Amino acid sequence: MIPEYEFVVIGAGMAGSSVAANLAAHASVRLLEMEDQPGYHSTGRSAAIFSEAYGNELVRAITRAGRAFFYSPPPDFTSIALVKPRQVLIVAHSGQERALEDFLTSTGRAGGMERSSVADAMSLCPVLRPLELVGAAISRDAADIEVHELQRGYLRRLKACHGSLSTGTRVTGIDRSVNGWTINTTQGKVVARTIVNAAGAWAGEIAQLAGAQNIGLRPLKRTACLIRPPSHLAIGAWPMVLNVEEEFYFKPDAGMLLLSPADETTSDPCDAQPEDLDVATAVDHLERATTLRVDRIAQRWAGLRSFVDDQSPVLGYDELQPGFFWLAALGGYGIQTAPALGQIAASLALDRQIEGRLLDFDIDPGLMSPARLLHGGDARLR
Repeated sequence: MIPEYEFVVIGAGMAGSSVAANLAAHASVRLLEMEDQPGYHSTGRSAAIFSEAYGNELVRAITRAGRAFFYSPPPDFTSIALVKPRQVLIVAHSGQERALEDFLTSTGRAGGMERSSVADAMSLCPVLRPLELVGAAISRDAADIEVHELQRGYLRRLKACHGSLSTGTRVTGIDRSVNGWTINTTQGKVVARTIVNAAGAWAGEIAQLAGAQNIGLRPLKRTACLIRPPSHLAIGAWPMVLNVEEEFYFKPDAGMLLLSPADETTSDPCDAQPEDLDVATAVDHLERATTLRVDRIAQRWAGLRSFVDDQSPVLGYDELQPGFFWLAALGGYGIQTAPALGQIAASLALDRQIEGRLLDFDIDPGLMSPARLLHGGDARLR
């Protein structure tokens, strides 16, 4: 007998885990993951910073709505803190003066962002080259996110609500059925009244299988690596340092420095791998901006961040296929937006009123609707 569920969530990254956990409190839920472990791709490869100054206006509002969850999670969710303080320092080099002014204007006071002097920047990160700096900005309200604990909390909640997780389960076909959808997988068939498409970089492919609309999803590769700092440097309290034009960033990570060229290379959905040139570009930026010298890369990896044209999430029921719900295009913001987006997505999927506390942050679900991306005609993927 084919198992039947009210909701089948495809993709067990942070987005899928959070919405599945929230749905399971009200309905039967099966969470499908093609890899052997949840969070294998973008979730497990994220720099994971909580910053209310990160992203566009909508993303910032969603992030603000999740602050209370990060700093005071439900007592049964986790036994450890989900966030640890980590300031974010935005630096501008010669020729980037206008970019810094534009950044400060666009962010305002979001996330406690304020102008910083070069001297203050040097006090926070003493390896910066002062002659290279023309200005800076600092957010003192940011934090590192304990990604794995956050996801484990959602998966524990899913299990406690009698939801189920299937790993190593790749979706191979999706068909309309009497009860909604029949989902063919490498582990057999599953029937769902509603599909929640939280497949990350593969969300476009899942939509194509279901005959859903084309939202113009673009997976972009980002590279990162770990380097070991000189032993005499106490880097633990350093901020995350980000170039104002996103040429690179670095931050402390378990005694190492996580470094990225902040690249955005168009990619097909895949198990992204780092390119030597991108790693070398990151090292070059670091060595020109600081006094650090990199002799060896301890570890390197890449992940995919998926966007649509307006760089806002896609959240809501498909315009072409009833019973097909999108939770996609989260870009680099999927971790920090998970607490609020997981709740909002579950409410919309269940056709329930969104919790008033979340709407207090002026989040307009219409700005995330797939309808905004349907420009007439047949927009199905071809």
